[in-house]
Amino acid sequence: MAKLKAFKAVRPTRDKAHLVASRPYYTYKPNILEAKLEDNPYTFIHIINPEHNISEELRTEPNSPERFKNVRNVFEEFCAQGILQQEDEEALYVYQQTKNGHVYTGVIAGASVEEYNNDLIKKHEATLTEREEMFTNYLDIVGFNAEPVLISHRKDKLIDDLLEIICSARPEYEFCTADTVKHELWVVQDVLKEKLIEAYQSIEATYIADGHHRSASSALLSERLKERNPNATGDKNYNYILGFLIDETRLTILEFNRLVKTMNGHTPQEILSALEENFEVSKLDGACSPENMHEMHCCMDGNWYKLKCKPNILKSDDVVDQIDAQILTKYILSPIFDIKDLKTNKDINFISGEEGHLGVEREIAKGKYKVGFVLFPVTIDQVKAVADENKIMPPKSTWVEPKMRSGLTIYKINE
Repeated sequence: MAKLKAFKAVRPTRDKAHLVASRPYYTYKPNILEAKLEDNPYTFIHIINPEHNISEELRTEPNSPERFKNVRNVFEEFCAQGILQQEDEEALYVYQQTKNGHVYTGVIAGASVEEYNNDLIKKHEATLTEREEMFTNYLDIVGFNAEPVLISHRKDKLIDDLLEIICSARPEYEFCTADTVKHELWVVQDVLKEKLIEAYQSIEATYIADGHHRSASSALLSERLKERNPNATGDKNYNYILGFLIDETRLTILEFNRLVKTMNGHTPQEILSALEENFEVSKLDGACSPENMHEMHCCMDGNWYKLKCKPNILKSDDVVDQIDAQILTKYILSPIFDIKDLKTNKDINFISGEEGHLGVEREIAKGKYKVGFVLFPVTIDQVKAVADENKIMPPKSTWVEPKMRSGLTIYKINE
């Protein structure tokens, strides 16, 4: 059962929604970030980057309690100025994003920490304790969450029918951003809210598609606040994770491709000979992406090659061993390039599937990287199979869309 919680979002007034909503600040190039902060007094980036106009010597340490307090202070200023206002009644929020002709529609709500702890909200990624602790402290001090975790679930006709009814009305927000993405938001209250909550109770399990550290930190904070408030009554917001729940068939899952800085002392011919032990190697006419699972393309020394897995490396019954990113690490990166730990090795980098094979070719042409590997995307069924067995996907296995904007439905944790 997927237990959803409606909440009173703090959100921009209708006339300012397009100005407030932002991507995570670290995704902006420095010059673009500077321009946004200089030219847009309403952007949510002012809240999460609150020391833009403070001289260097007066700035607090990144990720320090003092910095987090400044985040909270600017958030409170935005509320006091009327840029952000809180909903009078609890609601669910239907968010729709249209990108490159693909429409992503889902529900923003609180997702149960209890279900998360009981593995009814399933995970497929390992989290770093240090990052968990940092973000838990951040949430604790600022008192709000502005970036929903992406949570997928099986397709459900009743949920689809309700979303269709909701989206037939005029949205509260409707705007496009400079990256040509359209954003729409509906506020769902009263009967439709209750029907949506009830419909989700038929969903047996959900899966975190993106946001494992955010969800883990929310669960840690829930335990911390329950200990701090042993006599609390009612269903508190801190017992829930801010989530965006979406039908898995609406997701786009792209690959993360690999860029390698060194040939590890080998010549191109020596690498090709080593590859032939476990792969059928054939030269391609030019840059292109794989068309099938268990095929990957290699860019090296100005040439492109198709690598098709031989049957001997596909015999394992382990669901993780069937993932192409794992095959690449186990049979190529580790034995040939001496890259064993993708998280710490400095000789490898990653580029999202949005950039495609041309992005890999472009990066290699710059001279920093010697070899590139383009993978076939994993399927949602592969991701679910890993999560169902409580296993972990290889690092940087998936680039999942949609990527949501921050600041449209801010979740106050302590209510």
